Formats: sequence, C-alpha cells, structure tokens
Amino acid sequence: MTEQKERALVVGVNINQDPHFHESIEELKNLALACDIEPVAEVVQNLKRAHAALYIGTGKLEEIKDLIDREEIDVLIFEDELSPSQMRNLSKHINVEILDRTRLILEIFSSRAQTREAKLQVEIARLRYALPRLRDTNQNFSRQRGGSGTTNRGAGETKLELDRRKVEIKISELEKELKTIELNRQVRRKKRAESGVPIVALVGYTNAGKSTLMNTMVNQYQQAEDKLVFEKDMLFATLDTSVRNIRFEDGKAILLSDTVGFINKLPHHLVKAFRSTLEEVREADLLLHVVDCANANYQKQIEVTNETLKHIEADHLPQIYVYNKIDLMSDDLLPENESAVCISAKKGIGFPQLIERLTKQLFADYRKCQLLIPYDQGGIISYLKENSTVLNLSYVDEGTMLEVELSEADFGKYEIYVQNT
Repeated sequence: MTEQKERALVVGVNINQDPHFHESIEELKNLALACDIEPVAEVVQNLKRAHAALYIGTGKLEEIKDLIDREEIDVLIFEDELSPSQMRNLSKHINVEILDRTRLILEIFSSRAQTREAKLQVEIARLRYALPRLRDTNQNFSRQRGGSGTTNRGAGETKLELDRRKVEIKISELEKELKTIELNRQVRRKKRAESGVPIVALVGYTNAGKSTLMNTMVNQYQQAEDKLVFEKDMLFATLDTSVRNIRFEDGKAILLSDTVGFINKLPHHLVKAFRSTLEEVREADLLLHVVDCANANYQKQIEVTNETLKHIEADHLPQIYVYNKIDLMSDDLLPENESAVCISAKKGIGFPQLIERLTKQLFADYRKCQLLIPYDQGGIISYLKENSTVLNLSYVDEGTMLEVELSEADFGKYEIYVQNT
C-alpha cells in the first residue's frame, strides 16, 4: 500500500506585479513534489509589499483557514522566506505545519546529501535558519539553577537561551569538522592546479542537465562506468561536487567539475555553508553555463545563475553558454545566440561543436614545439605525457625527441629543451 502524500496549500504574494511570479509559484510546487508533498491548492495576493506581521493580508488569512478545512490541508507552503515574527504570528492562527521556500529547499538538500561534507553543509545551514526561530514555550517555568563557566550564565537564564546556546555550540562543532574537510579539498585543488590541466566547471540552474552532460563526456572519452555521476530528472539531484579527467582524441585533457545547481531565491545560509564546494567554480579556467532551453523561463534562469556567480565572485570567469535539451524543441524555436552551443546531453547531439569551442578557448595559447629530453630526465617525459599533447615521439642518441603542444607555463619550464628547427 502506497503511503499517502501530505497535502499542501501554496501561498504567495505577488509584489508589484512581478512578471515571473507565476513561474516562481510553479517552481515552488515542483519543490514541494521533490519533498514528497502534493500541492493541491494555491492562494495568491497582489500587494506592493508583503504584510509585515502575517506576510499576507488578514482577508486572505480567512480564505486560507477555509481552504485548510475544505481541502484537508496538512501543510502550508509560502513562496518567500518568512521572518521569525511572521512565522510566530501565523502559527497563532493556523494549526497545520508551516513551511517557507527556504525551509523547503533545506529539506530537499537534507534528503539529497550523500557525502559527509554535504551533510555537514546542509545541517549547518538548517541550524542557522532555525536559530532565530527557536521559541521559548515554557519561558515562565524553565529557570535554570546557577552554574559556572561559559556554558551556563547562572540563575535567570531561560530555556530559550539555553536552547540557542546549544544550537550555537552545535554549529561551531560542525563548522570545525567541515573546516578539516575543506582543508583536504584545498590540498586536492592545489594539486590539480599544479598539474597544469585546465579546469572546466559545469554551472547552471538546477535540473538543467549538468550531470547528464558530464556522464555523456565520461562515456565518450573515458568509457568508465564507475566514473559516472548520479543523474535524475529532479531538482537538486546533485549536491556533491564531482571532478573527472576528460582526455580528448587529440590528447588534450581537462578536469571537468560538476557542481550543485542554482535556483531562484537560493537561501543565503546554503550559499554560505556550501562556500567550499562553490570555490570549485571560482577556481575554474572556464565555465560551461548549462541552460535548459526547453524551459519557457530559461532567460530568467540564466539571470539567476549569473547573479549567483556574481555573489560567489565567479562572474569574471569566461563562460560558454550551452543550450541543452534541444531534442525537446523544434528547429524554429531554438534560441538565437551566436556565442552559444546547442546540444542534447541526453541524445549526444552537438558534442563535436561543444568540444571544438571548448578546446579552442582553453588551448588558444598552446605552443607547438620540439623538445629533446635527456634519458636521465624520465620524470619530464612522464609529466609531458600526462599534461600536454604529445604529437610525436622518437628516440635519438642524445635522448627522447618529442613534438608537443605546451601551455605557456609549461613552455617556460621546459624551454631549455626546445630544439630550433
């Protein structure tokens, strides 16, 4: 017998006739479904600003109460993040669970997190969201006995203050553990940077097809099923950053990084908690901005992604726009953007054009030359095979002769071995 889903009423305030409001409400419904909650009704209100005390007007509150009874609503979901006071005031009038957009996203992240790092990041964000919303339901009856030290300020400290202190201590403990993981990540990033292999980060709105694109690249150039990343047609399928080494047919290689997707009104607690993961984006040499062009609201999604990149100080990095899911569109509806590449990651369409654009941009400064490496410098040969494009290799009396394409940095390192031809 299948478990019955919770029934939700979606509530939103359209401030100043926002043209993207209805798309945002639909997205909220999809977020609810991703959290295994079924949206069965909605209440929207046009206002110049959200009601300071209740988010919605008092008239709409009565409408909501009627709908809760009539539609057997289990949970109320609000389009925006509610302030602690709005949450408290609403709870006085409504006796079903209340979620806002931020809490809903946090719930999804919590259910999707797989690695210890992702779980820590989500838990820190969840606790930071909860901290100002703690309520002292027994404030008059929960005085504490006196004590010493910093964990108890003595008689007069309320249960609410103690609960807040416990949450703050827990956040501090989790951040220390996360810091250790972040240091290990920094070491790995440093090693990748030292290798000289260009780093390409996949960025874009959630469910744009980033993981599918990565898996298609892995299948095409690695043929290694154990290197595939999780992909599914749902919001926030990927929370954990994955990095794969992709070597093209001409010998050139990149490190391809799949990152967490962005979304409109991404909670700032999550952005802060996921800063170490998002630094993978900041340190990339090139961004592939994946766009679901089959989504009618894709232009807004592009804006949201670019705003998020700006927020994490990655907006200065070069981008290639990759319009994905063209298999779901007719030719006359394809986006017109000469600087973009149109593909279908699922069907493998458009990949030769994407690889051509990518390699042309990344390897524009590579220099073709001949190197004569002495036989006692075998480590250099190994490095060049791993980190450059070796076009030809032969053996002569003086050592190993290589015809290679080198980055400017590697050319500078090995210029003493360059042969004048």
